[in-house]
Amino acid sequence: MSHHSVLAAPFLFMGRVVLGVMRQVGSVTLFALKGLAGIFTRPVYPMLYWRAFINMGFLSLPVVALTAVFAGGVIALQSYTGFAQYHAQSAIAHIVLLAITRELGPVLAGLMIAGRVGAALSAQLGTMRVTNQIDALYTLSTNPIKFLVTPRLYAALAAVPLLVIVADILGVFGGFGVCVAKLGFTPENYIKATWAALKWKDISVGLTKAAVFGFLIALLGCYFGYNSKGGAEGVGRAATATVVTASILILVFDYLLTDLFFAS
Repeated sequence: MSHHSVLAAPFLFMGRVVLGVMRQVGSVTLFALKGLAGIFTRPVYPMLYWRAFINMGFLSLPVVALTAVFAGGVIALQSYTGFAQYHAQSAIAHIVLLAITRELGPVLAGLMIAGRVGAALSAQLGTMRVTNQIDALYTLSTNPIKFLVTPRLYAALAAVPLLVIVADILGVFGGFGVCVAKLGFTPENYIKATWAALKWKDISVGLTKAAVFGFLIALLGCYFGYNSKGGAEGVGRAATATVVTASILILVFDYLLTDLFFAS
């Protein structure tokens, strides 16, 4: 190998990585556009939308609710530990509300749903792919993306923000319970402080994040499952790729949206 080849090798490697990432982003974007466009053509499958909504929303409620309650309680305990040194315990209600509505409500709900729903979506569609069920839909004159992907994308856009509303309420309730039962707060003062700190912008930004996270989870679950190959091992790889990629993108988009809406 020549001296010039050795020097060029790192740049060639970086170029391949960049091109591979761009190719993957383009493929996912086209897949998303096809999935979203499916709602504008006939036939419509209302029961598929409803089933996807129930699966992503109602059946995810227990894990999201438990996560939110304990997250609110932990924030209250940690805030009290720090604020007590400066005699600023009255700010705990504000901090709990702010942390839950802006960040932890949508982020924790998104991560829980990525683990529960994202993996299930990729495994379901991946199994259909490797057993030729998706190919069979073509023989029935059915568009697989419209039949399998479109309902899940739109269901996620609706279900995850509703779950985050529940997570916000239960997270604040978790902080309230810890503060009243353990830290000596009076219920009236805590509720008044929470109500005074409540801002529509915090809630709306949290719900915007939830819609974005839900769409990303459903999109990646469908994409990796739809394009999986290699039998049962390929289905497992698709499920793993969905959870890992969705979790990373949730944190990345959380930062980007926070910077967009709250940066000074």
